[in-house]
Formats: sequence, C-alpha cells, structure tokens
Amino acid sequence: MGPGYKWVALSNTTLAVLIATMDASIVIISLPAIFRGIGLDPLAPGNIGYLLWMMLGYLLVSAVLVVALGRIGDMFGRVRIYNLGFLIFAIASVALSLDPLKGGAGALWLIVGRVVQAFGGAMLTANSAAILTDAFPARQRGMALGINQITALAGQFLGLLAGGLLAAIDWRAVFWLSVPISVTGTVWSYLSLRETRPGRPGRVDWFGNITFAAGAGILLAGITYGIQPYGGSATGWGNPKVLAGLFGGVLLLALFCWIETRVAEPMFKLALFKARAFAVGNLAALLTAIARGGLQFMLIIWLQGIWLPLHGYDFKDTPLWAGIFMLPLTCGFLLAGPVSGYLSDRFGARVFSTAGLLVVAASFLGLLAVPVNFDYGVFAALLLLNGLGQGMFSSPNTSSIMGSVPPEYRGVASGMRSTFQNSGTALSIGVFFSLMVSGLATTLPSALRDGLTAHGVSAHAAARAADLPPVSTLFATFLGNNPVEHLLGPGGTDGLTATQRETLTGHAFFPQLISGAFHHGLTIVFGVAAGMALVSAVASALRGGHRRAEEDGTPAAGQGEKAQPSRTNSTPS
Repeated sequence: MGPGYKWVALSNTTLAVLIATMDASIVIISLPAIFRGIGLDPLAPGNIGYLLWMMLGYLLVSAVLVVALGRIGDMFGRVRIYNLGFLIFAIASVALSLDPLKGGAGALWLIVGRVVQAFGGAMLTANSAAILTDAFPARQRGMALGINQITALAGQFLGLLAGGLLAAIDWRAVFWLSVPISVTGTVWSYLSLRETRPGRPGRVDWFGNITFAAGAGILLAGITYGIQPYGGSATGWGNPKVLAGLFGGVLLLALFCWIETRVAEPMFKLALFKARAFAVGNLAALLTAIARGGLQFMLIIWLQGIWLPLHGYDFKDTPLWAGIFMLPLTCGFLLAGPVSGYLSDRFGARVFSTAGLLVVAASFLGLLAVPVNFDYGVFAALLLLNGLGQGMFSSPNTSSIMGSVPPEYRGVASGMRSTFQNSGTALSIGVFFSLMVSGLATTLPSALRDGLTAHGVSAHAAARAADLPPVSTLFATFLGNNPVEHLLGPGGTDGLTATQRETLTGHAFFPQLISGAFHHGLTIVFGVAAGMALVSAVASALRGGHRRAEEDGTPAAGQGEKAQPSRTNSTPS
C-alpha cells in the first residue's frame, strides 16, 4: 500500500460513519413531516408503536448486530464486509425515498427500510475503526480514530439540523440526502480500499450470535416499551410483557456469556476484558453514551416544548430551530475531538479522557442551575462546554480501546465498542424518558386540569386532557405539534371565546403551564447524567499508564497490565 492509502481509508470511513450516524438521528427531528407525508397520526391510539420503532428501530439493530459483523470482518476481511455494508446502506436509502404507501403500510415500509439500512450501517461502523487501526501507525492512530469518532458523534447532532432543514422542503428529502452520499461512498470504497491484513479463518459462533441478538433485542425492546403507559401507571414498567422482556433478555444474555466461555471461537471475545484499558474504556463509553442520549432528547423537548414557543416560534417550526440552537454542542465535538486524539498519541489517553468527562459533568451541573426560560448565551456556553468535554473524552478513549487489543481481534473489538455505545443511546431513551415521565406524572395532570378550566374549558374536557398519559404530551412537543390542540382534540375549544381560544393555543400557555413540572424532571435527568459522567471519569482514570507503541502489533494505549515488549519506555500519563 502506498503512503497515501491511510488518508484514503480515513476519508472514506469518516464519510461512512458520518452518514450512518446522521441517519440514526435525522428521522427524529423529521417525524412530523414524515407522518404527515404518509397520512398517519402517530399519537392516535394504536399508532404509538409506529412512532417508537421509527425512532428506535435503527438504534436497536445497530446495537445488536455490530459485534457479530465485526467478528465476521475479522474472519472474511474487514474491507469486504465494510464495502458490502455501504452497498446495502445505499440500496435501503433508495428504497426509503421511494415509499409508495400510505398510513400504517407506509410506516411499516419505512420501519423495514430503516432496519435494512441499519444493518448496512452496522457493517460500516463495526469495521471502520478496525480498518483505520490497520492502516495507521500507532503514533498517528489516536488522531485518525479521533477524527473518525468525533465525526460519528457530530453526525448524531448534524442529523437533527439536516432533518429540520430537509423536512421543511419535503419529507422524502430526509431520505434523499443519504442516496448520493451512500452511492458515491460505495463506488469509492470498492475502487480504493484494500485488505491490509488477511482474514483470520474461523467458524461462525451461531449459538452465540443467536442468543446475543435475541437477548439484546428483547431487552432493549422491553426498555423501549417501558416508557409507554400501562393500566393506571404513567409508565409500563409494571407491564407483564415488559417485565418478561427485561428478565428474558437478561437470561438470554447470561446464557450468551456462558456459551462464549465454552466455544473455541466465540463471537464476543470476553478475554479482551482482561485488558484494563479495554474494560474500563467500554464501561466509560457506555455510561457516557447513556448520558449523551439523555441530553439529546431532553434538549429537544426543552427547546421545542418550552423555550422556543416562549420566544415566539410556532410549534410547527420548532424542530428546525431546535437543531440550529443545539449547534454549539456539535461545534464542541468538532473542535476538541481531533486535537485531543492527536495529543493522546503523545501523552496518553488517561489525562484527556478523564478531564473531558469531568468537563461533561460540570456542564450537566451548570444546566441544572439554568432556569427553564434561560438566557441563550449561557445555555450555548454550557452546550459548547459539554461538546468540548465529550470530544476530549471520545477520541482518546476510542484509541485506547482499539490499541489495547491484538491486531487479529480489532474487528470484533470495534464491534464490541460500537455495541456499548449504541446500546447506551438506546438505554438512555428508556431511562431518561421514564425519569421525566415519572416526574411529570406527579404534577402535570393537576396543572393541566386547573389551567384549562381557568380559561373556560369544560370540566369534562379538562379532565379528559389531564388523564392522558404524560408521555403523549412529551411526544406532542417532540413532534412539533401544538400540545393543547392535541390534548383537547377536535371540538375541545368549542364554546370558548376567541380570546380564550387564542390564549390556550398561543405560544405561552402550554410552556408556562408545564415549566415547573418539566424543570423538576430536568433536575432528576441532569443530576443522574452528571453522576454517570463522574463514574465514567473514575473508570477512565483507572485505565492505566500510557505506553507508546511503535510496532503495529504492540498495544498502544495503557492496558494496566504487562504489555508486549516495546523498544520505548513507558511514560506516565
């Protein structure tokens, strides 16, 4: 391979993870336009499942399959599996943009298309870090992985902005975006990427693959449905089906771990956790992903449901502007990621990753002190601080994880890393939505009932609106709908004066009504997120000292145990 090959590999894999992660979030902000386009009310009884699977199906598939696809890349060639993933992603993107159906059938077309797209995206993300680790020497590995990883994280937030912009043009444009990028990337990868290491022949661990996919899928689906109301409860954690999914998923994953210790060639290389850098790096990545996912969803609801309407923005325009006002977070990622990756190659991962997590925790504590109707300058500074902290953490942490494993296991290690990250994002939705809904359930019904009746709504209509599950109210704001119009339904404002109707459906009534209860929920959510960031910082600090690795087969970042012999001396980080 020529000296320029590593830069070709970096640019192509960075394009791949950018479009894969953008497509994971681009639909979230575009859901109002998509459901209007296919003629389906996602908040109507019986349709909430379509909404949840449109939001989470991509994440669930990505979380479940990346380890298996990383292992297959180790066996049959990382570039081969990566190229196939680009092709599958491109085909699914075309199919999504051509959805010919309406209503529930149209929603199913999109959900299935997103699942197939996620399968291709998982092939890309499972092998991209391994391809880069093979292509770059150890002295530049942190920089390359930093650019790749920060682009992936930034893609989650750029997807929110792109979704808002494109949905304003046409709902199909949300899916058109990925068509030319994925087609170009597919052709480019087939023409330019080469296997730098031969595949390592082996057997597919079928029992391990099946038990892991079933266990992780059932567990994450149970957590997803746990945020839906059940009986008289605001959440579904007492639902027998949800409990069966949670316990069944845990049992299957326990069976998976037992199988992996008994087979000769396991899918999930549990022995890799003996390297301290690998174990604590993945633990820190999981907790940080949970905190980051909670931040993303809470900020969207905060901006769309309260702050933007209070500042005169129509509810239908709030998805776009929420993406714009969250840009400081993305800028922080993009600024800190490559720099910290470069510096960690010289000075080690521990200092930068640990300091970054402390910065993240400080930003969460700062958000706790911000009032619901905040000054944007302070809010933007805290978002920038959070993005800088996550950028400082992510690049060195990824480099540390990938540099702590033998070359022949880099594909499976990359898949395991992606699994923890994607699972954290999916878990965050169940965890933080449940915390928020539980907080709202104690104060929102009475606040709604009293506020509506005080403005002339009949006691019957006000009671009906107050009895709706808080999750419906959250999703209404999340989807850019006027929450009061949704809660009252058709005819709910009949008999009111023009002034009363204008007040109830205006920009200020609902945000002022919900702000107290919402702030209580935010306190819980950001407090938990700050705690997770601090625990992650402790884990990161325990990863061990820095070892500079000049040879490709030598683990590069602190393993916390005896490494292979190296010509250079260890230096403390």
